[in-house]
Amino acid sequence: MTTHITVLKFGGTSIQDAAAFERVAQIVKAKKKSAPIVVASAMSGVTDALIAGFRAVSTHGPGESLRRLDQHFQRHLLVGRSLSAARFEQLRRLIQSTRVELLELLERAAASPGSDQLHDAIASHGERLAANLLTSILEEHKLPAHYVDARRCIITNDRFGNAEPALDEVRQRTRAELLPLVKAKRIPVLGGFIGATRDGLTTTLGRGSSDYSATLIGAAVHARAVEIWTDVDGIQTADPRLVESTRTVPHISYTEAAQLAKLGARVMHPKMIDPVVEARIPIRILNSQAPQQPGTLISGEPLQSIGGVKAIAHKVAGQSAIVGCIGHGLRINFRVEPDSVGAIVRQLHAAIFEHAG
Repeated sequence: MTTHITVLKFGGTSIQDAAAFERVAQIVKAKKKSAPIVVASAMSGVTDALIAGFRAVSTHGPGESLRRLDQHFQRHLLVGRSLSAARFEQLRRLIQSTRVELLELLERAAASPGSDQLHDAIASHGERLAANLLTSILEEHKLPAHYVDARRCIITNDRFGNAEPALDEVRQRTRAELLPLVKAKRIPVLGGFIGATRDGLTTTLGRGSSDYSATLIGAAVHARAVEIWTDVDGIQTADPRLVESTRTVPHISYTEAAQLAKLGARVMHPKMIDPVVEARIPIRILNSQAPQQPGTLISGEPLQSIGGVKAIAHKVAGQSAIVGCIGHGLRINFRVEPDSVGAIVRQLHAAIFEHAG
């Protein structure tokens, strides 16, 4: 049975600086009557920096690897300057304790290079810091936010770096942790991307998997909808980094979205569709910098007839590349040379979307 809950997931570019956090606070405030649950990615660039520190610790040493992260800790503190003195002090202490924990983890990583378990423990700190900071920002806006450690909800196997959720346990733990808060009219705030084994070891679900975290949580609580807030107006007809004249796709089916995600569509994680299909929970892709835009709705199969390309996607892996055209009842994939991807995507887009008017 569907609840009145809406899951709001904010990507790294949606919380990249103080202005971005302010926009997010206004979005959550506008959604207050929708019983929101908030899922946050790490601030943009933070997870990359954490993983780089883990990989380079044997070269730079734990102390230098930690110092290279200080610029990102400062970014959190800059955002926190708008907080009350008490909340800012709470943030300062959190960052201090995070530095202590990371130094210990980096020292262990230097002694055990390549440890997948330590990789995940280190990489998890971006989401944990961001979710804590966002909780404080929302509280500053008089919103009843409550930080929840996602590791208490997302239970996984021990395949570190790309862990698989134990769906029954995720459902039970998530409902037990979050529904009492929602019932009390609180706003749970969790980090995406991270989970934990049954033994309590930190895991991650794979790069870019905060979308997946959001749909796992949405399915667990039978949400009315999951909203993925990013930095574009929804799913585009092609990668806007390659094509300037893209259009927003207003509606695609679960099947079409899954196909686009597998082909590397930038705003979607390949696994994010799976949790919501059975419960028919719609997903909307929205732009946190332009919240008035309708975005893209992902839901059941569309009513239109078979045929017609909705979007072009591409995926480059080493010396091979695939370009795909996706539509209702339509999927055309073909291999191309990696160097020719941009030209081919632009030619296809012009022929399908621009010349057609």
